[in-house]
Amino acid sequence: MNSNVPDSKKISPFLVFFLIHTMQVGVGILGFQRFIAKTAGYDAWISIILTGLVIHILLWMMFKMLKTANGDMTSIHTFVLGKKIGKIFSSFFILYFSLFSVTVLRSYIEVVQVWMFPELRTFWFALAFLILVIYIVFGGFRTVAGIAFFSIILPFYIAGLFVIIIPYADFTNLLPIFDHSIKELLLASHDMTFTVLGFETLLFFYPFIQNPERSKKWAHFGALYTTMICIYLAILAFGFFSEAQLQKNLWPTLTMWKVIKLPFVERFEYIGIANWGIVILPNVCVSLWCASRLAKQLFSVRQKMSVPAIATLCLIATSLISTRDQINILTDITAKVGFYFNFIYIPLLFAGTLIAKKVRNRETHT
Repeated sequence: MNSNVPDSKKISPFLVFFLIHTMQVGVGILGFQRFIAKTAGYDAWISIILTGLVIHILLWMMFKMLKTANGDMTSIHTFVLGKKIGKIFSSFFILYFSLFSVTVLRSYIEVVQVWMFPELRTFWFALAFLILVIYIVFGGFRTVAGIAFFSIILPFYIAGLFVIIIPYADFTNLLPIFDHSIKELLLASHDMTFTVLGFETLLFFYPFIQNPERSKKWAHFGALYTTMICIYLAILAFGFFSEAQLQKNLWPTLTMWKVIKLPFVERFEYIGIANWGIVILPNVCVSLWCASRLAKQLFSVRQKMSVPAIATLCLIATSLISTRDQINILTDITAKVGFYFNFIYIPLLFAGTLIAKKVRNRETHT
């Protein structure tokens, strides 16, 4: 319940903007253009808008459920399904957030290995990264939210530098508009799933927000900002690459960085990739915090114990994935699980919450 969290551990409502946005902007944004253009061609920017609209609806549903249950995801499950069944359903999300952490970390390590250090050992990089994550999570949720804040502020200049691409782009590539069927646009929206995952963490950190009602607009602003960034990067990529070139590019966003030449640095993509480590850091921090928080709520395991335990499992899983095909399978699994959870399970749970609320209201009036 909200009252169980002392005010000293709560965050200001405006920080929800950074938490929602930073969880959505991870490794997916480095290569999403290729996937969405595969099905909807260069009309795929419309699919990004459709995905963004659905996310706003889902955020509205989440806030309604959280207010009704007066707590977090475990409270919603208890409210709808009862204590025992609710506990079983909630425990699945420990695995979900662990999977999310592994996918983000392994995908980022692959980028570093392909673009910068081919000989880099996955295990050692993952170990160093996860030690940093454990240190941050041990600092409490306010520290995690602070990292989310800096992960957007510090690399902010990267988004601005993409304007250098504009003289090299041919935006007539986007014409004719509405050249694809609604089915193709919806399929491309489905392909955006992995890129926009992360906003569901609201269901777990909600009790840590001061005046949660005031955080609604910030959550929606965060999701809107993500949508705008995705449209911006998609239109730039569509103008810069032909459709055939785009399909051969695994990370179009990174390839566009190659054009950026600054007087003091020849290979800007090295700076971009290094900065992206700051961007994905809160992805793993928030995911690990959510998983350890659930372990504490469901099994009374102290976070000082559960955080290193979950991080160790993530380290082992990350180290075992070595080939591009395995990383693709991992990403596909995460995208599918995330799609079913966000776009199917949350609306069903919302309907269940409304029914449970009606039933309880009838019982109190009789």
